[in-house]
Amino acid sequence: MNRNIDIFGVPMDLGQRRRGVDMGPSALRYAGIDDALRRLGHTVNDNGNLIVPLPENEPPDDSRARHLDSVSGVCRDVYSHALTCLEHDETAIFLGGDHSISIGTVSAMDTHGGNVGVIWVDAHGDFNTPEISPSGNIHGMALAALMGRGPKELAGIGHDRAKLKPSEAVIIGARDLDPLERVALREAGVLVITMRDIDEMGMSAAAHQALERLSNLKKLHVSLDMDSLDPMEAPGVGTPVPGGLTYREAHLLMETLADSGKVASLDIVEVNPILDDRNRTAKLGVELAASLFGQRII
Repeated sequence: MNRNIDIFGVPMDLGQRRRGVDMGPSALRYAGIDDALRRLGHTVNDNGNLIVPLPENEPPDDSRARHLDSVSGVCRDVYSHALTCLEHDETAIFLGGDHSISIGTVSAMDTHGGNVGVIWVDAHGDFNTPEISPSGNIHGMALAALMGRGPKELAGIGHDRAKLKPSEAVIIGARDLDPLERVALREAGVLVITMRDIDEMGMSAAAHQALERLSNLKKLHVSLDMDSLDPMEAPGVGTPVPGGLTYREAHLLMETLADSGKVASLDIVEVNPILDDRNRTAKLGVELAASLFGQRII
């Protein structure tokens, strides 16, 4: 299926403390994301970067939800652009930036008609709220906000009700959950496919388990945090965690999701070129996007 794809960069690193992910959109463009998608027959329009406040211009903030007003403002802008794409039957790809930007993209999917499942590919759960977060970093609260938890400035983007039910999201690749976050995920009933699960059942079974969980939903949004991969494969990420997805596991996941025919939008987040080795992580992000949108071995 040939698509009309709109690309937006969101160079935001306000949702976490380690600098560098604001350069992620440039790294992914330098790695050739436009050309990779065009070679698959898609029409690609790169809309440049959204305007994001600079951390240097932000007042010091050690609150329980750091830079809340600025982060929520960017997420509202992401929401607006994503919603416009959906209304024109276009596929939106957002290049982060930290993972808080997904609050905007998934909220737009819900406003446009809902019936959307989310594949959250991440080493972390992102299910904290200000009350339980050890850091106050909003990139660790994004999925919780989409389920109506946490500050109304985040949970209320688009409209006040929750954008997702716990049954409408699956986390894949988790291996670093905060203690109270782990409890919250269990109590909510979110399906978390951990790296142990993937080790035991293999990625093919894990991917099909995720799709079966979301089988009653018409569309999928893929939120790809590059720290889901093992740091040996993707060293340039904001919060690396050993023991992640291998190169082929990640590609098989994208290929299997593509086979479902349901993928409607994508975020690629947490690419940090400062920590990378010759742009390896961004190049891998581009390859995975290509697999998600039709690249095949034969």
